[in-house]
Amino acid sequence: MSRGGDWTEAFLEMMSVERAAARNTLNAYARDLADAGAFLAARGPGLDGASAEDVEAYFADLGARGLSPATAARRRAAVRQFYRFVLGEGWRTDDPSRRVEAPKKGRPLPKILSREEMDRLIAAAAARDGAQGLRFGCMVELAYASGLRISELTALPLAALARDPAYLIVEGKGGKERLAPLNDTARATVKAYLDVRPQFLPKGDKANPWLFPSRGKAGRLTPRRFAQVLDEAAADAGIDPVRVSPHVLRHAFATHLLEGGADLRVVQKLLGHADIGTTQIYTHVATDRLREVVATKHPLAKK
Repeated sequence: MSRGGDWTEAFLEMMSVERAAARNTLNAYARDLADAGAFLAARGPGLDGASAEDVEAYFADLGARGLSPATAARRRAAVRQFYRFVLGEGWRTDDPSRRVEAPKKGRPLPKILSREEMDRLIAAAAARDGAQGLRFGCMVELAYASGLRISELTALPLAALARDPAYLIVEGKGGKERLAPLNDTARATVKAYLDVRPQFLPKGDKANPWLFPSRGKAGRLTPRRFAQVLDEAAADAGIDPVRVSPHVLRHAFATHLLEGGADLRVVQKLLGHADIGTTQIYTHVATDRLREVVATKHPLAKK
């Protein structure tokens, strides 16, 4: 094994023992450093002998590959942490990543579906055979009507909707509770689904507490399974699945509220955002959409 390989192994061991990094985090660091190592080895020096110019070339390559800003930023961070560790161990006398400035990462605008696309998506999810259609149509409708995160949606207890409420009490990030609205359409969809819910109960588990039970190990539908169904529904609705994810339903909820004239502070509370700056990004999306409508639909714009 090269010195770079030995150093990587030692770095991952340190992250595991001293910082109690989770297995998924360690795997991500390993992949990121393997990517950097392959690039630097192709240039000659590898991880152990890389100069500042080599690291700068790697950082530039990450941007040229078209990786998402978040992925590129994570890989740069992994390389920086690695070289800080190597310097601290005395294996190198310099940190080649120190003087390389990473590009500023702007907050990307969220992917948004139009109202018409949302209608098609809900219809496609509900068009699945029998009880499956009622279940997945209900899930998409709930996520869009209430702005729920996927983790919140799949963790809804049956008791939360058993009495046909106008609002849900949702436990969000950090255990903070908030009210999530339910419109008449969503409430009607939930009622229809509750009639077939017993079909999804695990055998001998009539006391299953989840709104969306499953026969899997968790006893409830997983976020991964819902995301798979959402991809299938998007394709059936004629929407590119790349544009659709469980979180996109939450984005649509927020953007369509603002387009309809909702107050930003109200939307912040409904989403459960601690910082209004996080919510404010939707104003950019809504403004862009409204500007496009004015430019294409206003009578004077056509002259």
